[in-house]
Amino acid sequence: MLIHERPKDHPGATRGLCDLPTHLSRRRLLGAGGGWMLGNLATRLARAAEIKSDSGRPSPAVILLWMEGGPSQLETFDPKPGTLVGGDARAIDTSVRGLQIASTLPRVAEQMHRATLIRSMIGQEGDHERAMYHVKSGFRPDPTLVHPSIGSILCSADDSGADIPRHVSILPGNWPARGGYLGARFDAFKTGDPRQPVPDVVPRVDDDRYLARLNDLSNVVEPNFRRGRLVDLQASRTLHAASTAAARRMMSSDQLSAFDVSHESTADRRAFGDHAFGRGTLAAARLVEVGVRCVEVTLGGWDSHVNNHSLQTSACEKLDTALSALLARLAERGLLESTVVVCGGEFGRTPRINPASGRDHWVHGFSTLVAGGGFRAGHVHGETAVDRDDQKPSAGVRDSVTIEDLHATILHALGLDPTVELDTPVGRPMKRSEGAVLHSLLT
Repeated sequence: MLIHERPKDHPGATRGLCDLPTHLSRRRLLGAGGGWMLGNLATRLARAAEIKSDSGRPSPAVILLWMEGGPSQLETFDPKPGTLVGGDARAIDTSVRGLQIASTLPRVAEQMHRATLIRSMIGQEGDHERAMYHVKSGFRPDPTLVHPSIGSILCSADDSGADIPRHVSILPGNWPARGGYLGARFDAFKTGDPRQPVPDVVPRVDDDRYLARLNDLSNVVEPNFRRGRLVDLQASRTLHAASTAAARRMMSSDQLSAFDVSHESTADRRAFGDHAFGRGTLAAARLVEVGVRCVEVTLGGWDSHVNNHSLQTSACEKLDTALSALLARLAERGLLESTVVVCGGEFGRTPRINPASGRDHWVHGFSTLVAGGGFRAGHVHGETAVDRDDQKPSAGVRDSVTIEDLHATILHALGLDPTVELDTPVGRPMKRSEGAVLHSLLT
């Protein structure tokens, strides 16, 4: 069972590294106020023994392509052309015999033999913020507790693999992945468009002044800070010193170059797409290659209460290049077996088109794509009927998959037992997931 420190703002608070500005100052980066850097010491004492990679084999990782706003299943992975609910969407063949997806994703269609397509997702939250919490954590919002995301759980189970943050959110949206009751040290490190360098990791003073500041920090500030505070039992250092050391490692690490997609060839950058989401997805692949455990990349523009077809088509243009190139790259480099790729949003869109030519929120049968990590390749799970009735939303959904069950299955694919209980800061035992592993989705 894991041991966790009590966050200063617990219970019920959510402020952590994810709530800080994207452009962190060096003072905040070196500060003692939480974030991923504190975990280098604390999690070593609490590390779970589950994730053990054989020598030479990549460690489990997850990449979440987060479609913020609620992508329409009917304009992406579950088109109903020529029907009342289908709207203007057309269907095209894919690399899986008998499977069609929307014509808005022609490149993804060529990669469907690598993925599991779930067409029968069922949610319970129709509000954006609550649904984002539900999908990313696997739990519905609870006023007494903040639940961790899958990436936070994965990082808490194994603290090895990278000098840079092991949990990263690129182009973070309204609810980036967070550590919840595991602590702010497992919040995702937030950064923007990889076209720009990671901010505040290069000293802005000359070397002599920089070294003098570090000397004062170690010999003046830290000894005074250490008096009366918790020390590292192994190194006799405070967590403040540990966070400082982690920040310095990051600033001098060669792994920082994984954020810089300019190192890629023009052809590879073009394959992912000349847009922020494409660059973010390319950076996600690079980060996994150097040992980062979880990367979340956000693409907005899916909230289509009006002009649904136009908005969904525009968002799909960016998703199409990035997702298809990601699956191809991971497969070519032998990383798809160890990396779970998840593509989805907080819910889907109504079968009924509203008077504004839009589709509203829909939790009763939407689509999520999962690939890699032991998920079945070229597999389609579930079905939604053509003649959906908004008055009987559960009708016509076959082999439904709950958000909880999908979480449990992803954890299992990552080598984690979803039934293991973790301790909250107040000693409340919480299972990693309340769902059941769906072995029918796995090889």
